Amino acid sequence: QVCRVMEQNQNNWLHTNWILTEGAQRVFIELKFTLRDCNSLPGGVGTCKETFNIDGTGMTEEEDRAMKESRYIKIDTIAADESFTELDLGDRVMKLNTEVRDLGPLTRKGFYLAFQDLGACIALVSVRVFYKRCPFLVKSLAEFPGTIPGSEASQLVEVVGRCVNNSLPLYEPPRMHCSTEGEWLVPIGKCVCQTGFEEINGSCQVCKVGFYRSLLESLACSKCPPHSVARQTGATACSCEDGYYKIDSDPPNMACTRPPSAPRNAISNVNETSVFLEWSVPMETGGRKDVRYNILCRRVLPDGRGLEECGPNVRFLPRRIGVSNTSVMVADLQSHTNYSFLLEAVNGVSELAKDHAKQYVSLNVTTNQAAPSPVSVVRKDHTGKSSIAISWAEPDRPNGIILEYEIKYFEKEQDSSYTIIKSKETEMVVEGLKPSSVYIFQVRARTSAGYGAFSRRFEFQTSPYLKFPGVRTYIDPLTYEDPNQAVHEFTQEIDVSFISIERIIGAGEFGEVCSGPLRLPGKREIQVAIKTLKAGYTEQQRRDFLWEASIMGQFNHPNIIHLEGVVTKSESLSKNDGQFTVIQLVGMLRGIASGMRYLSDMGYVHRDLAARNILVNSNLVCKVSDFGLSRVLEDDPEAAYTTRGGKIPIRWTAPEAIAYRKFTSASDVWSYGIVMWEVMSYGERPYWEMSNQDVIKAVEESYRLPGPMDCPEALYHLMMDCWQRERSNRPKFDEIVCLLDKLIRNPSSLKKLVNSSHRYEFTQYIWNMIYFL
Repeated sequence: QVCRVMEQNQNNWLHTNWILTEGAQRVFIELKFTLRDCNSLPGGVGTCKETFNIDGTGMTEEEDRAMKESRYIKIDTIAADESFTELDLGDRVMKLNTEVRDLGPLTRKGFYLAFQDLGACIALVSVRVFYKRCPFLVKSLAEFPGTIPGSEASQLVEVVGRCVNNSLPLYEPPRMHCSTEGEWLVPIGKCVCQTGFEEINGSCQVCKVGFYRSLLESLACSKCPPHSVARQTGATACSCEDGYYKIDSDPPNMACTRPPSAPRNAISNVNETSVFLEWSVPMETGGRKDVRYNILCRRVLPDGRGLEECGPNVRFLPRRIGVSNTSVMVADLQSHTNYSFLLEAVNGVSELAKDHAKQYVSLNVTTNQAAPSPVSVVRKDHTGKSSIAISWAEPDRPNGIILEYEIKYFEKEQDSSYTIIKSKETEMVVEGLKPSSVYIFQVRARTSAGYGAFSRRFEFQTSPYLKFPGVRTYIDPLTYEDPNQAVHEFTQEIDVSFISIERIIGAGEFGEVCSGPLRLPGKREIQVAIKTLKAGYTEQQRRDFLWEASIMGQFNHPNIIHLEGVVTKSESLSKNDGQFTVIQLVGMLRGIASGMRYLSDMGYVHRDLAARNILVNSNLVCKVSDFGLSRVLEDDPEAAYTTRGGKIPIRWTAPEAIAYRKFTSASDVWSYGIVMWEVMSYGERPYWEMSNQDVIKAVEESYRLPGPMDCPEALYHLMMDCWQRERSNRPKFDEIVCLLDKLIRNPSSLKKLVNSSHRYEFTQYIWNMIYFL
């Protein structure tokens, strides 16, 4: 204490000993003191103050104490909230003041404090120097050590905890933050019991026998699912009982399963050389939902010589292995032949059950005599002004001995007046024709089972004049209505396997110009230029390309470019026009719908479903491809994907997607209807040469594409359902698959063809548009 108020120029100091920081970067100083009111002192005092100073220094302990006062730095001036007077002294009422100050940041191991009096009457009762720290803590199975706060008042020190008691971090290590007040704040992350343990009353307890815990996210041990056991404590998974299995993708809480029993109630329906097989699901599915079916087809050899597997020419619709539904169509069998079919049910664990005897159901069938398949190609050998010589190949599937061929021909646009002649050979010279006229030819074969279907139409033209020996005259290919007829008249077809494209040497009007070797059988190899037709061509571009080839093919001069031949065979549907049965086409459409059902169930919208984006293998299995525009939808049946820009395939896109750019599974159904039309028209361009704006206008005015030629009415009705203006009225993909399955099972429902009035109405609408334009 000090009270030298009667003296002038007071400068009194009180020093502390050396104080260690113990690692603290900020300390707190608590002062308790009394101070007398200057007004209560007698007059004539020299100096009277009602404050004093607190100072600090960072000098080391070894520095000279005589120099300390000059080295101190003022921390603060301390004033009293309560002061006492002389009367208070008489009553012995001492008014004690408490003040707290903080000091930091501290960088050395220790410091000195000093208190400076410049003329006050003061008693310093106590000085307490301390720092705050966050205490040792165990929280959520994590241990956090005692932690000293940071130097700044607002600073939080992050501390990573340590998982204890058989626990592990969940996603990330646990963390907490130590505040300057010594409090733990902002917990992040946590520890959970490791697999095989569960948390009970804040500690990890081992799972009991018969229980397991395989995921850190699960809270407690679970009882082993059916047909599995855990024979020891601390199990992370349960083992399957004998005869039961699991695959890697099965969740831990799923019961162990086993292979299914054989299919039930198998029946067959023979239609000429096709067999429709149908069955019921097995009595025992093994406890799984992923049951699939495999079909083994074997032909019974004559004279009891055993069985042999069916060859690659036999087709299974939709497939032979991994059939998800309970029916399959087997086509292209031999006529009047005995077959044995084995139907096997499998599921996800069938491959694991190697000691499990396969369960089959057997069906024996005999195919009927069938009419021959259609003649695929009719060729024109030579022409005269009144005759055309044609030839053709035997049908791919004669289904018996060919007795004769029937040739039907008529002048183009005069199909109501036709002539039929017969031949036992695969060639015929048709005479009595008009010069410079186009005739349509169709050929069909007959066996003892009857006539097969007519081939598709082939157009050939008689010569417009007499040709004199040694004289060749240029003929304008535009006189031929069909460019295919002109190109086969004046050029030679080259098999694509005879050509190798090695490099690109330029670009032409229709596509790239390449070079490479031409290897014709029996001739030496020569280098040729190869002019290609670019992908995505229009019908007009194709016609112009073929007409150019027809012009070049008529020239033969050493200074004129020589056309070696053309390659017109491609992988498009149009080359197979009329070569597929309706059942085959429906099977292809069913495959596309099944793929889209899968995408729809997965929550995806394709946005670019078109025939050009369907891949077809040699077994006519269709696969949906090109997902460049596909998008995932929310888990909401009414969800829509909305796009703000980019190109839209107008001819395949639903009206609401064009107008508002809202794409849903229902807009994919609209596109599927267009794909149906493309397939049944053998690759025709939807809306033909109409502009995109004309297509939009026609659709908005409720006009729809007419039914393709020879299209079953049931399929066209499905197309029209897909093109409903109100999207909620369109069928779902699973409904489409079910309908197509019914049509495949009942082929007679496909015999009624679409009414031609639809085609007339649409044609009339197009002519009206042209008239008004």
